[in-house]
This record gives sequence, structure tokens and C-alpha cells, in this order.
Amino acid sequence: MIIAVILGVVFTALDRIAVNFAESEAAEKIRTSQGLSSAPEVSINGFPFLTQVVGKQLDDVDISLSGVAALAGERVVRVSEVRAELSEVTIDSGYTSAVAARAEGSARISYEDLAQAAPEGAVVGYAGPERAAKNQVKVTGPLVKMLEGAGLRLPDTASALLGDRTVTAYSTVEIAGGDAVRLKAESLPELPVPGFDADLRRAMDYELDIEGIPVSLRLNQVTADEKGLKVMGTGQGVTLVG
Repeated sequence: MIIAVILGVVFTALDRIAVNFAESEAAEKIRTSQGLSSAPEVSINGFPFLTQVVGKQLDDVDISLSGVAALAGERVVRVSEVRAELSEVTIDSGYTSAVAARAEGSARISYEDLAQAAPEGAVVGYAGPERAAKNQVKVTGPLVKMLEGAGLRLPDTASALLGDRTVTAYSTVEIAGGDAVRLKAESLPELPVPGFDADLRRAMDYELDIEGIPVSLRLNQVTADEKGLKVMGTGQGVTLVG
């Protein structure tokens, strides 16, 4: 009995050493294959680990990523709290690639970071519980600066008429194409200067292309709350490395 207990402890210790080594190796391979700026945190769940390796299939793997960004034109937006839960991860015979049968992922974009992709001078914030339930955010900013930030050169007379006027709009956020988040203003105020409404629309509406996520993981839901946007996605046959 004592020998059995000792062997059990030794096997458990070896199993944990093996899983820690595998997690570090997997993290580095994911970093290089996905082009990330830093290695993710990888947690291989289930016990014993060694029997999963022999069977070349891991039950569950959790990954936390950093260095993921979204692009709106040339503007870069930080994406935080990127997590993925992977199930039935199959390892090839040479241990060089891994594919998850199923995956669920989520990420956060704060309002402060979201404003980095908004029109110049605009502030993006929480729109309140009723509008957040409709996936809407509040966008406020100086009208002249926002139009000029969109590349429009305003005549001096138009700038004088608009003055220090601010614009407030509520933009609905939605998934576009499975790898981007789109913001579209539901309604915009009428401008006292005719001819600039379309320019204001182009300034207010934009998309964020999410980079650094596996191509087979498709975004399918985005919600707004007090902290910002939460983006979620699912996938099948998601390639991690290889």
C-alpha cells in the first residue's frame, strides 16, 4: 500500500512537470504561428495529462491572449481579456500541430480604447442600460474637428457657422463578416451647413477588424455594457499551431 501511494505521488509529480512543460511549449508555438507580440497563457486541463498525450487528444485547453489588436483604417485599437476555451484538441503524430474540434472565445474592448478608432476628438461611452440592451454606445465630439479628422477641408465660412457645436449620436454595434465589429450611428443631427451630412455619416460609421485570432474562429456576437464591448465567437476545427 505504501509503495502504491509513493508511486502515485511520483506519477502525479511527473504528470504535472510534463503538463507545465507542454503548456510552455504550446504557448510559444501559438505565439509564433499567430504572430503575437507575446506568448499566451495556456492551461491544459484534465488528469492524467500523460495518458491524454499518448492518446493524442487533450480534453480541454484554456488560452488567454495578449497583443491582440483591432484596426480601423490605420488606427490601432487594443483588445483585452482575450480568452478561448478549446475542446477535444487533437495532436498530430509528430506533435507539431494541434486542432480543436470546438472552440469558444471572448474579448473586451474598453470605451477608452474604442475611442482610438472613433472620429478625431470624439468620446465613446456607455449609453445607459436601455440603449446598451440594444447594443448601442454613445459618441460625442466637436463637429468641426470630427469632420476635419475624416479628411474634409471645411471652408472658413462653414467652420464659422458650425463654431464649437458638438454632435451626439448613438451607434449600434454589430458583427460584420465574422472578423470585424461595425459601429453605425442610428441617427445624426441636421447640420446648419448644407452638404456635409454624408461627410458626417462617413466620419461616424466605421469598422474594427480584429487581428490575431485564429481564422477558423468566427465572431458571432457583440454586446455593450458599462465596461465597453464584449465580443464572442465560436469555431470548429480551429487550428492552434501547425
